[in-house]
Amino acid sequence: MDSPEIHIDVKIGTSGYSYEDWRSHFYPANLSKSKFLEFYAQFFNAVEINSTYYAIPNSFTIRRMVEKTPPNFCFIVKTHQETTHRRQENSQAIAQLLNALKPMIDSGKFHGFLAQFPYSFKNNEENRKYLLQTRELLQEHPLFVEFRHISWITPPMYQFLEQNNIGYVNVDEPQLPGLLPPQALATTRFGYVRFHGRNAQNWWEGKGSARYDYLYTEEELEQWMGNIRQLLQKTYRTYIFFNNHPRGQAIKNARQMLNLIQNQLNIFND
Repeated sequence: MDSPEIHIDVKIGTSGYSYEDWRSHFYPANLSKSKFLEFYAQFFNAVEINSTYYAIPNSFTIRRMVEKTPPNFCFIVKTHQETTHRRQENSQAIAQLLNALKPMIDSGKFHGFLAQFPYSFKNNEENRKYLLQTRELLQEHPLFVEFRHISWITPPMYQFLEQNNIGYVNVDEPQLPGLLPPQALATTRFGYVRFHGRNAQNWWEGKGSARYDYLYTEEELEQWMGNIRQLLQKTYRTYIFFNNHPRGQAIKNARQMLNLIQNQLNIFND
């Protein structure tokens, strides 16, 4: 007797899409950069917009992103560096970003904010208060927080995030002292996983994108299937993004992960 079909919502993509070094590795060599997103959306149903970390775009740019993607496509938008790294004029930065994102929010394709805090952002009372202030400034929109320092790995912190509707980002990164281990934690109804690569040699000292220069093997991705299965079973939706972007390695691994989930768990997206 066949087991009953279980529909589980999973969104898989990459952290950013507009990389010149993806030409020939993923994008056709002569493809106009203005067509990158349309091409990308033929293969994936989600993307993290990380350009917003460096500069807040205008609403026209956001509107064009919305127009270039199909109805079921979703965006996660990275907060500006003012929110996560400078932390001096957070309210202004968030207000500007929310205003710019209005076309995306209105379209229904906006699925939340990603706040990636640095290793120096440690678990203490001041920083917990800052998280609450950021949560309030982002209003009703989903917020996913990625920590880099292991001091956040504590059950009371998970309860704090859950009570304040802040999503936890599970990560795969080098197993170096002070960094986070692989987990299957969800503090809201949404699961979230980011794959950064395991380039331990360049993690601290690597310049530019060298930190993320890594290609996962099939076996390394399979090691995550237990955690991902747990997330898919206990959340309404799970987002999985690959940030190992140099030379399109994220594309290859995202495709592999999609196949693993479909084949091993018999899950198919709309």
